[in-house]
Amino acid sequence: MGKGIFITATGTDVGKTYVTALIVKKLREAGYNAGYYKSALSGTERTENGLHIGDAYHVKTIAKLNCGCTDMVSYVYETAVSPHLAAKLEGNPATLGKIAVDYEKQCSKYDYITVEGSGGIICPIRYDNEQQIFLEDIVKELKLAVIVVADAGLGTINSTALTVWYLQSKNIKVKGIILNHYHGGVMEDDNIKMIEAITDIPVIALIRNGDSNIEIDIHMLEALYGKDGN
Repeated sequence: MGKGIFITATGTDVGKTYVTALIVKKLREAGYNAGYYKSALSGTERTENGLHIGDAYHVKTIAKLNCGCTDMVSYVYETAVSPHLAAKLEGNPATLGKIAVDYEKQCSKYDYITVEGSGGIICPIRYDNEQQIFLEDIVKELKLAVIVVADAGLGTINSTALTVWYLQSKNIKVKGIILNHYHGGVMEDDNIKMIEAITDIPVIALIRNGDSNIEIDIHMLEALYGKDGN
């Protein structure tokens, strides 16, 4: 059965899918049997052939995964809102049971599974009178540790530290931080130092706009994946 890691972010549009695709691509190009999974995706585009599952399609294309997008995502919604609201508008609310089963199916196919979250870590996946599911519940259900994707620019010290502290308050292990949209310079380099000093979590990679590869030692990347939250 495969080992996994969960990719979350400090918020929406930080570049979580872009970073996830580069991670899976890095592993596969190094010869690792690596796959992808996402529990819920909203804001999909309807085409003549059905729903265009954007995030999964991007990862599939960049990492050259030979599988269908529907195999990699449990719940797909058209409305571009949080999954919990999309489910209220469209039906088909998420369950942890289906998510766990679908994740295990991916684990049976791949040795390393990169699981992408939706939005930030407090994103509600389901919130109704019967059940409330947040991303943290999925992380715990799948027994995964986390990598946090954050913007490299102004304001990232606050949002990154708060995200890390929230995860730790829920007894979820944070293994590293990746800064996206990195340009360099005094401020962004200081952001790296301050984030590491405040959170005691390493910044493991820096990604510039347009990068087609993630600069991280492959053995270090492999070691981030684990089971039972380790």
